Amino acid sequence: MNATLKSYFAEVIGTFILMFCGAGAIIVHQETGGVVTHVGICIVWGLLVMALIYTLGEVSGCHMNPAVTIALALVGLFPWKKVAPYILAEVTGAFLAVLALHLMFPANEGLGGTYPKDGNALQSWVMELFLTAFLMLTVLFTTQGKRDTVVLAAISIGAVVMLEALFAGPISGASMNPARSLAPAVIAGKVEHVWIYLTAPIVGAALGAGIWKVLKGDLPSS
Repeated sequence: MNATLKSYFAEVIGTFILMFCGAGAIIVHQETGGVVTHVGICIVWGLLVMALIYTLGEVSGCHMNPAVTIALALVGLFPWKKVAPYILAEVTGAFLAVLALHLMFPANEGLGGTYPKDGNALQSWVMELFLTAFLMLTVLFTTQGKRDTVVLAAISIGAVVMLEALFAGPISGASMNPARSLAPAVIAGKVEHVWIYLTAPIVGAALGAGIWKVLKGDLPSS
């Protein structure tokens, strides 16, 4: 298998693991009467992201997120010709994971998806936009910074995911990832608000990338 195909396969595997464990933590929390807890779910997501970046980062960059893939292409750090295959790989991994969870927990209604609190679409859209912008800033400033910063990039990115999930999860679900929200919504048949999670993270990631372009200026490279 050549390097390009390996990168696509790594995105499928990475997103599958992310969704199986992350959405799975939410489902297990619901199925066991809250044993995992909200804080526990946030820790799972943060540690997952950190571990997967360290594990698969050298193979594919470990995007696991169409919004990140698009934003990296917008600032010239990822080839546009690979954007569509990466997104397809990410969405495929997410759907496979949620299908597996659905088979394991057929009675679960939400399947670990992200849904706006009280159906407040605008509130959740704005929340997801700023969450993803902050995440994208972290991704770019850590992965494109000095060598010692790059070494700690996975920890920083995982920490931001955990932080944002801690305070924003109860409001919007803290998705920051179209693939992460699309798969549960479709398989659970709860697509009414899925547009929030398809648009806000992409706009937010582009905003974060734009801010990075403005701020990075003449910062010293690694």
